[in-house]
Amino acid sequence: MNSGGTRVQEEHFIGRSPWTINQGSAGISIRIQRLPSSDPAMSYTEKHENISRADWMGRLEGLHIQRADMNKLIMNYLVTEGFKEAAEKFQQESGVEPSLELESLDDRIRIRDAIQSGRIQEATALVNLLHPELLDNDRYLYFHLQQLHLIELIRAGRVEEALHFAQEQLSEAGESDPTVLTELERTLALLAFDEPLKSPFGDLLHPTHRQKVASELNAAILQMEGRETTAPRLSSLLKLILWAQDELDRKKIKYPNMSNLATASIDSPK
Repeated sequence: MNSGGTRVQEEHFIGRSPWTINQGSAGISIRIQRLPSSDPAMSYTEKHENISRADWMGRLEGLHIQRADMNKLIMNYLVTEGFKEAAEKFQQESGVEPSLELESLDDRIRIRDAIQSGRIQEATALVNLLHPELLDNDRYLYFHLQQLHLIELIRAGRVEEALHFAQEQLSEAGESDPTVLTELERTLALLAFDEPLKSPFGDLLHPTHRQKVASELNAAILQMEGRETTAPRLSSLLKLILWAQDELDRKKIKYPNMSNLATASIDSPK
């Protein structure tokens, strides 16, 4: 990071071709510099086919990341996702200032908690109070909230109510949008199983599906409020890793692959 504290630049080399990551106030960008095709050093596979996992890990260990940068990424994640209490505690422990007043998170927290507790109609009402035009302007997001309410009815075993709600509130949207129809059919298919959680569509009943909708709604609220970013920068960095690995795979370059982002597990080249 430079003296102004606003930019991080790291260069990594594949053969003689650097790719550079820039992280600044505007976000994260990546630049790839290509060598002329006539340059014999361009072929990574010719020069480094047998790079080992140990060598790769050694190079990673040699890279230095400022703790201040890590702390800012963590705070950005907590604030963007609306984890107010965690952000307050992290602020006390790290001294990192959040990018906005933490009190402004309260509305988003109430909405997220309602969704994660299965109180979808309450969450919808809170959204309409906060930003009345949001769900009118984003009909797909509105469908996801209605779909989640349908899932909660099915979870509670309220079959007749679920069928009535689907017929009255969702069937018209399914008729006009094939994507919506497919999602609606997957949801209603849960009714065909005695143990829907164990069915091929059981993922809809998993808590992570509530979290997915809560994150989608949270991003929409941030966009409505004109926030600089609607997704945590940490997520952008993880996506950057996946993109870089896809590029290496596409070029048929052998390298130690990060097979699990959650554990940062790195496999030997294949």
